[in-house]
Amino acid sequence: MTVAHPEAGVFGRSHELSARAHEQVVFCEDHRSGLKAIIAIHSTALGPALGGTRFYPYADESAALQDVLRLSWGMTYKAAAAGVDLGGGKAVIIGDPATMKSEELLAAYACFVDTLGGRYITAGDVGTTTDDLDIIGRHTRYVTGRSVAAGGSGDSARLTALGVFQAMRAGAESVWGTPTLAGRTVGVEGVGKVGRELTALLLADGAEVCVTDVNEAALRRIAAEHPEVRLLSTVSTAPVDVYAPCALGATLTASTAATIEAKLVCGAANNQLATPEVEQALTERGITWVPDFVANSGGLIQVAGELRAAPPAEVEAEVTDIFPRCREIIAAAKADGIATGAAANRFAERRLDAIPRSL
Repeated sequence: MTVAHPEAGVFGRSHELSARAHEQVVFCEDHRSGLKAIIAIHSTALGPALGGTRFYPYADESAALQDVLRLSWGMTYKAAAAGVDLGGGKAVIIGDPATMKSEELLAAYACFVDTLGGRYITAGDVGTTTDDLDIIGRHTRYVTGRSVAAGGSGDSARLTALGVFQAMRAGAESVWGTPTLAGRTVGVEGVGKVGRELTALLLADGAEVCVTDVNEAALRRIAAEHPEVRLLSTVSTAPVDVYAPCALGATLTASTAATIEAKLVCGAANNQLATPEVEQALTERGITWVPDFVANSGGLIQVAGELRAAPPAEVEAEVTDIFPRCREIIAAAKADGIATGAAANRFAERRLDAIPRSL
């Protein structure tokens, strides 16, 4: 994958991301509520495109477009690697959710989702909550991740974190020979919903955890829940064994790749690599990266289970299977002398290539 030029149009950006171009990109605007949103459907080859709605104060429309194209591309590969019968899509709402979010805006957004007739199914993401999804669900049936009271499976943070933890165990086995984080120091960057759950799992496994977050309230909450956790200004270059990016993407840059002390990188954030060359830099320094779209697929597996009304125990078992999946990908990378990202892409593409490409 290459990073699209910021001035490229939709077609150019899509082709620069991958030879598998986006099927459809929809720009949505509702003057009454102030809604400005972009819905990107990357692929419906394996099923309807599913992906969360990110509500974020992007610097401009260009940044929002770049993000939604990258995220939707990643969802195609995430779904393919996870073995679920879903395609890849994503949506972004441009604006600050703290000041712009309203029931009217969410209802207007839901109506746009509904016009796609099921080609895109939305879910939660940064800036959207289960309560928001309940509101969206009053105006379209093409939504997952609603509260249990509203007929959904609830917040996906716990199972997303469980999947990352299982991926981290597979990485630990590859790096240190044993599938546990006991005795290791893990730096968690971002202790929102998923990072908070991951921290609890790591502590229960016997890891020492240090955390950072730009949100002071999140830091206060984690410190109150787990006084043994150390609060740091940064963890990406701290003396840790594992770096777990769990906030926004692109934190793995050429600069951090050159200074990172961790031997294993595994987290919940999407699109962790600022550029594809970063993974090569990590590999040359002997640092193992567990590809994000495999590690963080627990939430997708949960909502896929919700769509087919699967029992919770069955869904949790499927999330736990992220461990052997990551083990297989890491082993294939070592055996073939390729990066783990390339091995993960190949793993996903085996499913995608088996399906005739048609709309």
